[in-house]
Amino acid sequence: MASKIKGIFHRKPHGPSAERQRLQKELFAFNKTVEHGFPHKPSALAYDPKLKLLAIGTQSGVIKIYGAPGVEFIGVHDGESAVWQLFFLPEQGRIISLLQDNSLHLWEVNIKDGNSVLEEVKSFSLEGRLKKISVCCLSADCKTLYMGTEGGNIYLLNVATFDMDELIIYQDVVMQKLRDSSSSFSVPDDYKVNPGPVEAIAQHPTDEEKLLIGYNRGLIVVWHPKELTAEKTFVSNQQLESLCWHRDGLRFTSAHNDGSHCVWNVSESSQPEKEPVITYGTKNSPIIDGEELNGPFPCKAINKLKYLTTKSDPFMIFSGGMPRASYGDRHCVTVMQGNNKHVVLDFTSKVIDFFTMSDVDSVYEFDEPHTLVVLAEEEIVFIDLQTEGWPVFNLPYLSSLHASAITCQQHVSNVPSELWDKITAAGEQQMASTTSQREWPMNGGKNLAELPTPHDLLMTGHEDGTVRFWDASTVSLRFLYKLSTAQAFLTDAEHADAGAGETEGEWPPFRKVGNFDPFSDDPRLGVQKIALCPISGTLLVGGTAGQVIVLNIGTEEVEKNVESFPIQIVGEQDKFVWKGHESLAVKEDPLKFAPGFQPFMVVQAQPPASITALALQSSWGLTTLGTSHGFALFDNTQKKLITAHCTLNPNDLSSTGQPMTRKRSMAKSLRASIRRLRKRRQHSGPAAGGSPKKEKAEGGASASGEGVQTTDIDADKPEGKEDSGAKASPTREMAQVERKIEARGDDTKTSMVRYLYFANTFVNDSQVATPSLWCGTNAGAVIIYVLSIPGADKRDTDAVDAIISKEIRLKHAAPVVSLVIVDSDSYPLPDPIDVQNERAKPPNMSGHSLIVCSEEQFKVFHLPSLKPTRKTKLTAHDGSKVRKVSTINFRSRSDDNHSENCISCLTNLGELAIYSIPALKKQLGFSALRKENVSGVQSLIFTSRGEGFYLLSPSELERFSLSARYFTEPMCMLELAEGMRPPPPEPEPEPEPEPAQEPEVPVDGHPIAEEAPAAEEPAAAAEEAPTAESAAPGAGGDAETEPAAGAATTTTTVVVQETDMDDPMAQGGTTVQSSSSRVTSSTTVIKTERTIISSSSSGGQRVVTTEETMVKSSGDAQTADELHNEVDELLAKIPNISVNLEGDTEENPDITLDEVREYGKDDQAGEVHSGDATAEVNHTADERHERKGVVELQIREDTD
Repeated sequence: MASKIKGIFHRKPHGPSAERQRLQKELFAFNKTVEHGFPHKPSALAYDPKLKLLAIGTQSGVIKIYGAPGVEFIGVHDGESAVWQLFFLPEQGRIISLLQDNSLHLWEVNIKDGNSVLEEVKSFSLEGRLKKISVCCLSADCKTLYMGTEGGNIYLLNVATFDMDELIIYQDVVMQKLRDSSSSFSVPDDYKVNPGPVEAIAQHPTDEEKLLIGYNRGLIVVWHPKELTAEKTFVSNQQLESLCWHRDGLRFTSAHNDGSHCVWNVSESSQPEKEPVITYGTKNSPIIDGEELNGPFPCKAINKLKYLTTKSDPFMIFSGGMPRASYGDRHCVTVMQGNNKHVVLDFTSKVIDFFTMSDVDSVYEFDEPHTLVVLAEEEIVFIDLQTEGWPVFNLPYLSSLHASAITCQQHVSNVPSELWDKITAAGEQQMASTTSQREWPMNGGKNLAELPTPHDLLMTGHEDGTVRFWDASTVSLRFLYKLSTAQAFLTDAEHADAGAGETEGEWPPFRKVGNFDPFSDDPRLGVQKIALCPISGTLLVGGTAGQVIVLNIGTEEVEKNVESFPIQIVGEQDKFVWKGHESLAVKEDPLKFAPGFQPFMVVQAQPPASITALALQSSWGLTTLGTSHGFALFDNTQKKLITAHCTLNPNDLSSTGQPMTRKRSMAKSLRASIRRLRKRRQHSGPAAGGSPKKEKAEGGASASGEGVQTTDIDADKPEGKEDSGAKASPTREMAQVERKIEARGDDTKTSMVRYLYFANTFVNDSQVATPSLWCGTNAGAVIIYVLSIPGADKRDTDAVDAIISKEIRLKHAAPVVSLVIVDSDSYPLPDPIDVQNERAKPPNMSGHSLIVCSEEQFKVFHLPSLKPTRKTKLTAHDGSKVRKVSTINFRSRSDDNHSENCISCLTNLGELAIYSIPALKKQLGFSALRKENVSGVQSLIFTSRGEGFYLLSPSELERFSLSARYFTEPMCMLELAEGMRPPPPEPEPEPEPEPAQEPEVPVDGHPIAEEAPAAEEPAAAAEEAPTAESAAPGAGGDAETEPAAGAATTTTTVVVQETDMDDPMAQGGTTVQSSSSRVTSSTTVIKTERTIISSSSSGGQRVVTTEETMVKSSGDAQTADELHNEVDELLAKIPNISVNLEGDTEENPDITLDEVREYGKDDQAGEVHSGDATAEVNHTADERHERKGVVELQIREDTD
């Protein structure tokens, strides 16, 4: 045994083998695949009528192009300048973007690796304040882009070369022509001097040689660019906002900032055909003091206007124009057809732009629009103009996920077809009366992805109490069905349907459209947790006010009462006073529920705190819920409470309330030896190689404790301290230092229940598995209940018993994020209902282990003894805490028979990591999110196949994959007609870079001197010395060291702060640690020489060489945690000894002492019914030592 332990200490660090690395590539790969939802902060809109493509630009410089469902392209500009305008080059698969910084960019959809991708190919920029682009117009032949500016000039961009054309339409030239022309009498003199910036440009629909130019102050000119002549001028007395040609080219309509619009005839007078019309300025005028006021009344500007002809009556569509006083805060688009049809589409967010879709070509007599597309700030809406009533389309993508703010998410893979069909049928019936039945009009491109066989369901809980169901099987996140829980409750406000239609007799005739509704009727309705059983169709929805709604899927409309069952989690004897909101009252009258998920009871927790954990076990008929005060177990079958457990005040661990007694044990020397070995392996890190006596600074903090100052080798030093002869060496990465697990003070949130888990496993007996309930809390406690469930024949009559069995207290008291039990094959225990329905294989009922995932470490406990076997810390970075954990089965992308179960986790720093089960060895790590994206970290969820979702913005979900086999990304093709655009230019060949000679790296600021060959390794002198990183073994054992053909010798110097303990008057000092490493193919010899240069109070210095150490190591590599785990396993074979390598000693104050308590019959009688979690240990350490005759353990177990 001693030789085995000794062998552990002499292993050479190295990374995974080549075969393991190959296997890791087959299993794991991190990719951000697709963005679901609505683009955040849209700013521009474009449409390609030939290819049927839609483009949206955002304020962060992103362009997203959409076609048929599954056809998506994305491009991102350098920098984050907002996209102001977008212009498709029809039928070319090209688009031009105008940014806020006055730059223009040309993008192309090109084929790459079998898919079409959006790539930027050219850019152009105009500089100067007067050249600030105000409006653009693309010519009909797509060869020229007219760019109107704030200075009044119009520049022409040659699209083919993407350079400026020599021809410029100067405002001065236009004004001079007006002064010289016969029509100058119709233009006032002040307009000829300063007509203002160019506000609108429109090319003549039938004569491409004519441009309609509109200036800001109201001057409108029909201009011939090539002839430099003005054909006609028109003057409006209101500021111009928009221009629109009629299809025949004989008339045009102008829109103005006072809410008016007027029609002009090009061939006749310079005056409008009719007086300007202010649509909402005169009708139904308000009455004041008994007299009707005369209009027009002030209205807001019409931002954009379209006049479109049909075989019947023409369409007039415009945005804005609402009366300022009464409806100035409305965001509207008016649609009028003839004199009979008039609707004001009312949106809840600002209207950005709109366009209409038509299937006719340019030579057709009429416009014949069939769809209106309106882009608002928070959603996009497609309106069917061919169907009576102008209904909206159900979006197959671009859905407004944040119609109400997302509060939680849940993903279910491989949903059975029976449940899927019921959900989709309920959704179709729900939307039948409000949505168009026409085929989706945007069908450009070709989706190459195969239809998914399994159905994946994403559920999002929202602030307004709704749960929305989405088809997450493809890249198009399609909306399926909406469940509203508010219907069952009495709330503070009446719940009006967001899709309410027009109000009879109202003027203007508003009609609410869109789904975005940022307001919630009652904040208590907010959904916090969701749990769905896909087999039984049972759904649990936990809310903000402690309510848990239990629903079942139904196919017919029903009318029934919803029963409510209050649950008291905090007993009256605790004298607890709730000062928060009241619980929601359930409506007493019978309610009608449409097909879909229909509630049949509400479980109400008291106090009505927010639901923090939720679990459903359909095969047992049980529901468990957790709040910040405790948890409760409820019987769904018999509709009654089984037990409630209060978790308040879980701080005391002993009967006296005093800290547990620490005694020196036989394990102390082993711990010290391993710590010394760890320090030597981390000799390149801060404070490496220091003697135990000098590890504490004057403040009393140890080298591994809080407050220790460490100096990086490239850190700047204070002036006057560089005369020690050790300057900063070249920058390189330092070894990571494990963060001390800090003590936690009293916090009311420690009672919060974080995780609830049902399992059929071994709790008290290693031979008989029993149903059990596991609860993890914010205080680092794991509470275990054993359940006794009657057989199926007596399930409706006999009661379910729940008896508290054991409790684990993690000494570091980090919140428990997740719990999972795995069998001897490292497979998590499947849900019994999945096994019954052959959706999962039966588990191996032997060798079960519990994996406790806290915010700071993962730990494996053997069942039923709860003896710890392995652990790994995740607190190497200061401030890093685990936020999300999931167990995922990763399957090889090339071998269907090979898979591995791993733990995937996310930290608050946005880092994703994968750990093996049960070894808890880190496989890979990725930086996925910015740590500033707090909402993204909080919202992230994993799927069972290795994918995940998180909020990229309030309206977008980023989809990613950790699996090399399963990922969902756009696979699409955009097919262009032959000769539609020239082939992309071939990139110029880049000159081959000259081989750069690596400069010799100085060590400690001194040049590298030629060294004589070592006596034992003559060949080493002829080779160039490698860098310190490649020679010194890594502290964590993650990086693999390449063995040299011969031996290589390196010298590294590390500077740390240290106090000379021999001189009480010393004012600090500097330690210069030099390490010499000689690496061969099988052996590493590390020579460490430490020199202390200390300064005394008198200002003098003395140099003392204190230590010279040589360590020879060979063999396998192990991280510190793996080393601990192996020693634990070896020592576990020794009778009466159990060692935790992180015990509390003078040299290692980092305590991770866990307490395991088993409840006897006497304890159960007094504690189960009260639900009091302040259980105390009734035996002191001395009594246990005398009774069991074992050495003091750092993980202890009570057995009655």
